[in-house]
Amino acid sequence: MRTSSTRRSRTLAEILARVPSDCPFSLALGDLANPEDAITAITSVTLPVRTAPTYLKLGFAGVRSPEMVTRVLATAVATLGDSGSPALVVAVAYADAVRAGTLTPDLIGRRAQGAGASGLLLDTHTKDGMGLLEWISPPALGAWVAGARDQGLLTAVAGSLTLENLETVLASGADVVGVRGAACQGGRRGEVRAGRVLGLRQRLDAFGLCSVRPASYGCRSDGETRDGAAIPLPHNGAKSHKTNA
Repeated sequence: MRTSSTRRSRTLAEILARVPSDCPFSLALGDLANPEDAITAITSVTLPVRTAPTYLKLGFAGVRSPEMVTRVLATAVATLGDSGSPALVVAVAYADAVRAGTLTPDLIGRRAQGAGASGLLLDTHTKDGMGLLEWISPPALGAWVAGARDQGLLTAVAGSLTLENLETVLASGADVVGVRGAACQGGRRGEVRAGRVLGLRQRLDAFGLCSVRPASYGCRSDGETRDGAAIPLPHNGAKSHKTNA
């Protein structure tokens, strides 16, 4: 356990060393079943002080109790507060909630704000090629995003998104759109390719979104990003659309 924790801390430090302090950063803490899991997950990571926000994403696969979801989120928020960390909690809802054995996205959304979470992410739990839009229709996605934003929550969507359905997902009004496989050669477990990231970025530019600091992410001589790191996609201030590769 200690070796695994040490390796994770080292990897996290290496990633943070490549992400400028004034760029938002998110970290997935996994699916948590109870408040004790939340305390363990948060105290196991060391987060440096950064200019931009750091978001900690908490999922609830296997948790069917609304009250337990609230307790886990509230414990996470309190643990961060006690430690003096400025990191923010993001509750993860799954569009394929039935397969994940957890609450529907609407129920997770209702619990998030009351527990002190700062954001909501709608994703897919099972990565088998069935994307977000195969589990939720565009109108329903837009309604979910609008409901979350009405509560003052940051909104993010992900789940096997592609270049082809990017425009439909952006139309939902989410603050963040996360991609992984779409930026990689060989799927989500493949290598990030500069050409694929460029294609995503150009699509966003076509929607009128501006670029953000491409020079701070150098590429190797073969055109790939350093060590396979993703180049951030453009954002327009209040709304940011970025990769979570």
